[in-house]
Amino acid sequence: MAQFRNRTPLSALIAGLVALAVVAMVVDRRSVLRSGSELSGWAGSVLDVAVPVEQMIALPFELTRDAWRSYVAVVHVGEENEALRARLARLEEENLQLREALVASGRLQRIAKIREEFEVPMLASELVGVDASAWFRSVLVNRGRNHGVRSGMPVISERGLVGLVTSTSKNASKAMLVLDRQSAVDGIVQRSRSRGIVRGTGTDQLDFEFVVRESDVRIGDVVITSGLDGIHPKGIRIGEVTSVSDPGSDLLQTATLVPAVDFGRLELVFVMLRRGSTMELLYQDEDAEIAGAARSLK
Repeated sequence: MAQFRNRTPLSALIAGLVALAVVAMVVDRRSVLRSGSELSGWAGSVLDVAVPVEQMIALPFELTRDAWRSYVAVVHVGEENEALRARLARLEEENLQLREALVASGRLQRIAKIREEFEVPMLASELVGVDASAWFRSVLVNRGRNHGVRSGMPVISERGLVGLVTSTSKNASKAMLVLDRQSAVDGIVQRSRSRGIVRGTGTDQLDFEFVVRESDVRIGDVVITSGLDGIHPKGIRIGEVTSVSDPGSDLLQTATLVPAVDFGRLELVFVMLRRGSTMELLYQDEDAEIAGAARSLK
């Protein structure tokens, strides 16, 4: 019973507000029909009371409408941000591909000059594996006998000598780097034409051994292949002299070279598809075995 009494004033208030709103709408309708006549005193009072009541009634709806619009705007902003992020990712990927294309273009231009200089067909190959142990320095490339690669073929990059192919399969090859301890290349100083042997040390440096009396080797000199070992063509850059040891009473003196090739960044190499005379003699028995095996399969 008490709850009913508490609710009665509230219900009466709401009913009164609704009645005022209805009266205000009727009065407003009559004023429109009379076209321009002023409202009577009681009608004006009713209208003055009804306006704030209508505003109070409309306020929740307006707040809900504004909140919905704000929500929709936030959703649209989120969708636009997601689209912009996707577009930015695509642009970054395209930019990366363009940079790689420019780098590859520069490499191909330099290697084209080398092709013209040596007149030797070359096969582009990608590194797919690296052996950088303390005793062996070699790489695995994705070209093999099916592509014309044979053991004993020199491997170069656009910057200089990389190494020598030592073994092949149908679709892959292993190349010993000039850094390997077993590597030895006949080289000459480009400036003075002093001749010596470039040996791998197993590290990122090379040793250049030369006869003291007949040689003129200085820091900053560039050492290239001499072509006299019957393995590598003449004129391929090997490295630059960074230090020269004190010969003392020894007949042989050693200079330290920094390789022309940055092996830490090596990705693309070129196999020179022609072997020197020494390699032809060394691998002729192996070639005969491969040819015999191929005939037997047919």
